[in-house]
Amino acid sequence: MTDDQFDLHAGYVTFKNPIALATMAGITDSAFANEHADRAGLVVIGSFNLDDKTNDAASKIVARGRDEFISDDPFEFLKNEIEGIKSDSVVAVSVRSTTIEPLLDAAKIVKDAGAILELDAHCRQKEMINIGVGEPLMHDIPQLVDWICKIKETGVVLSVKIRANVVNNIDLTRAIESAGADILHVDAMGEVLGADLRAIRSIRDSTNMFLIGNNSITCFKDAKDMLARGANMISVARGVLNDSTPDLISELVYDITKFQEGDGWYNAPKHICGGEGDLRALAFCCLPVKPCAVHNKIGKLGFSAQEFANLKMGFAKGTMLEYGGSTCFGSLVWCCKLSKPCFLRDGVLDMIDLSGAEYMRLKKDLATYILDNAKIPINEC
Repeated sequence: MTDDQFDLHAGYVTFKNPIALATMAGITDSAFANEHADRAGLVVIGSFNLDDKTNDAASKIVARGRDEFISDDPFEFLKNEIEGIKSDSVVAVSVRSTTIEPLLDAAKIVKDAGAILELDAHCRQKEMINIGVGEPLMHDIPQLVDWICKIKETGVVLSVKIRANVVNNIDLTRAIESAGADILHVDAMGEVLGADLRAIRSIRDSTNMFLIGNNSITCFKDAKDMLARGANMISVARGVLNDSTPDLISELVYDITKFQEGDGWYNAPKHICGGEGDLRALAFCCLPVKPCAVHNKIGKLGFSAQEFANLKMGFAKGTMLEYGGSTCFGSLVWCCKLSKPCFLRDGVLDMIDLSGAEYMRLKKDLATYILDNAKIPINEC
């Protein structure tokens, strides 16, 4: 299979699969990534401290028993760590600084290496918070936006790592996108134990950015649940350290690759009528002729029921989705996900010799078409 099997791109990088290694302070360096994540589509190493204040804060964190990366020559350390990755995974480097200048210097190094810079707006260790690094950036959106704009002037592919439910998720997301960031990496931390999948879904419905979902992923089911809420990629961290899942990333890559080969749309959304689907799930909705959650979703995009029907039928014309006279609404364009049993849909697929994976790929194209032709773009609705 080629790197385009999953059609995953961000700026000048292409990911071979949607599984990533996320940062763990003082742990995720190149050696750790080579040992645990050589099959990952993305490895994020760091976070690395770029100035005296962040290195001093890291020293205080280490003194109380936590791990951190500390360096006398941060930029040489950065170069060596990027070069130390032995796999063909895309590399991202998570960085911290109290001022913009070291971030710009790091961005140039990272861009020259063909890697990604990840701005840490996520750390909540008190020593970093006290110097305005990490989570404080989420509370100071004007500064965060200013830094993103200046970093993007270097031409680097930029990811921003945030924590959900600290400030208004949608306002923060839209500010980050408007500033020009390429990737949003979201720790979907909920109020209770486990990932807040609703946060991922609502963020997906408010941005066009490449979205990485993170938090509490320890098995393929967890990964699928987050991908089905609109994440383009999922990242794992502490799960890799669990003695019972030492090969977690390799297992996730294997499982998601087999799933993609058989299903055709690895992060297909949940159905809207089930209350969990994001806007991409409009590709699976029935003809809007009765009271249903579909009306609320299409209304957000500025469509009337008739306009939505016309849009879907317009896409179907000349494609295999045009077939299906024996289905509920006379066309496969109105049919549901492959995972939902339906003898009418499956009978048509057999009759026209269209595989399930091909059907789902057409539905993915339909979802993109709907969103691309929305009267109100998702980052405005």
